Amino acid sequence: MSPRLKKPTWLRRRLPTDPAFEKVRRLIGDGHLHTVCQEAKCPNIWECFSRQTATFLILGDRCSRNCRFCAVAHGPKGPPDSSEPAAVADAVLRMNLDYVVITSVTRDDLSDGGAGHFAKTIAAVRQKKPLAGIEVLIPDFQGNQSALSAILAAEPNVVNHNMETVRRLYPEVRPQADYDRSLAVIETLSQAAPAIPVKSGLMVGLGETKDELVTTFENLIDAGCRLLTIGQYLQPSRSHLDVQRYLPPEEFDELKSLALSLGFTHVASGPFVRSSYHAKDMFQKAPP
Repeated sequence: MSPRLKKPTWLRRRLPTDPAFEKVRRLIGDGHLHTVCQEAKCPNIWECFSRQTATFLILGDRCSRNCRFCAVAHGPKGPPDSSEPAAVADAVLRMNLDYVVITSVTRDDLSDGGAGHFAKTIAAVRQKKPLAGIEVLIPDFQGNQSALSAILAAEPNVVNHNMETVRRLYPEVRPQADYDRSLAVIETLSQAAPAIPVKSGLMVGLGETKDELVTTFENLIDAGCRLLTIGQYLQPSRSHLDVQRYLPPEEFDELKSLALSLGFTHVASGPFVRSSYHAKDMFQKAPP
């Protein structure tokens, strides 16, 4: 077993002490809700909760897939909670959010992959906060076209599907996913609803090369994706994939410039960037 890389200084943070963090944590707990911030052990949880923002995780807290980079528990139990859409909407209202990010575990055990539950959650939030922006971060729904149509029919403001990594690493990093299927999802979304910006995200530090990243950028552009996030992979536990490399901040700046030069309209790139990090800011910068 190779020794683990030592975490560099730019990945060390002082934890903030802000009563807003506990307020959000308590509100989510009282509503029996889940957030990807907590389930995926996101490094930005202190900052986001302190700013009274969170990414809601629907369809339970257990995933039908077992990606080697992800901290979310494996093995879904039971049908979706029918009260969850209303509970998310209530939390949005109580937090007074004007931009909401909704994601989910992957539910290959459901006939529509949970797309109908996504649509109900979007509708519930719209009813409580009609002017709130809504971004959804969706799984691939196994390429189910009717599931993708259900998502678009609910009219989110942004739809995001993460590629996560380069083609060569998919069998190791995402063994139950498929690179070409994810590209096809993005292409379907961009062609079916051109007015809804399509977003994707990548992790780096898993052993990918710069040339492979460039190819992935080009594939995403060709598929119609225009918003991109690039962040450092951080190992959630010893049972997950090892970090192969920690990229310095200046290299993230270079990747951002490169991606913009290839045609993305906006790119968030940095060690702590995640797909929903400062999502409202990216949406506001997106072209109409």
